[in-house]
Amino acid sequence: MSTFIGKYDAKADVKGRIFIPSVYRKVLRDGEKDRLVMRKDADNDCLVLYPESVWNKKIEELKLNLDEWDAGDQLLLMQFVSDAEWLDIDSQGRVLISKKYLDLIGIENNEVMFMGMMDRFAVWGRQRYEEVKLPAGDFAKRLKDKMKTAP
Repeated sequence: MSTFIGKYDAKADVKGRIFIPSVYRKVLRDGEKDRLVMRKDADNDCLVLYPESVWNKKIEELKLNLDEWDAGDQLLLMQFVSDAEWLDIDSQGRVLISKKYLDLIGIENNEVMFMGMMDRFAVWGRQRYEEVKLPAGDFAKRLKDKMKTAP
C-alpha cells in the first residue's frame, strides 16, 4: 500500500483553492480521486484530509469504542462527524477550502504546507507549523523514546 509522506509547499488562491501535490493525488486509489474528507485536527492548528476508505475505517474504530446508549459518547461521535466536510477535487487537482478553515489554521500570505501522515495528510499554515514543530533535539529524543522496543 502506498502512503502519504513528505512535506510540500503550496499556495491558496484568493478563492481558497489549493493544488493537492501530484504525488499525493497519485497515492489516492481509483474511486477516491474525486473527493476527500476534511476535518480540523482536535489538538493542532491544521486540517487533516482523509481518503474516504481511511475516514470510514477511523469512524468504525471510534464507534467500536463508544457506547451507543451513553449520551456523552453519542455527543462525541456527533461532534467528530459534524466537524468534517467533503472536499471535491476538481479536474486540475485542487480543493476549495473555506476562509473559515484557512483562518482557523493560521494561513498567512496564502502559504500552506502539506504534510504526509501515512494513511492521510495534513494542511498547515506554513508559519504556524514552523512555530509549533519540535526542535531537532526534542524530535530526536521523542522519536527514540517511541521507537524503543520492549526487552
